[in-house]
Amino acid sequence: MIITTLSSREFNQDTSRAKKAATKGPALITDRGKPAHVLLSIKAYQRLVGRDSSIVDFLSMPGLAEIGSAPPHARELPRAADFP
Repeated sequence: MIITTLSSREFNQDTSRAKKAATKGPALITDRGKPAHVLLSIKAYQRLVGRDSSIVDFLSMPGLAEIGSAPPHARELPRAADFP
C-alpha cells in the first residue's frame, strides 16, 4: 500500500492526482503540515466500514478463531450481588 501526502493547496490544484493516488492507497491531505483528511477509494472505504461484506467474509477473517464464539455459561455471568 502506498500512502501519498498532499497539502491542501496541492489537493485543490490537482484533484485528479489525489484521486489517482487514492486508488493505490490512502491519500493524506494536510493543513499547515498536519494531517487533516484522508481520501480513500470507495473499495477501501467499504472494506474499512464493513459494507458489502457477507457472513462468509466475516467468518473468514484472520484471527477469528482466537476470539472464540461460544456463549459464556450462566455461572460465568456477573450477579447483581457483585455490584455495589
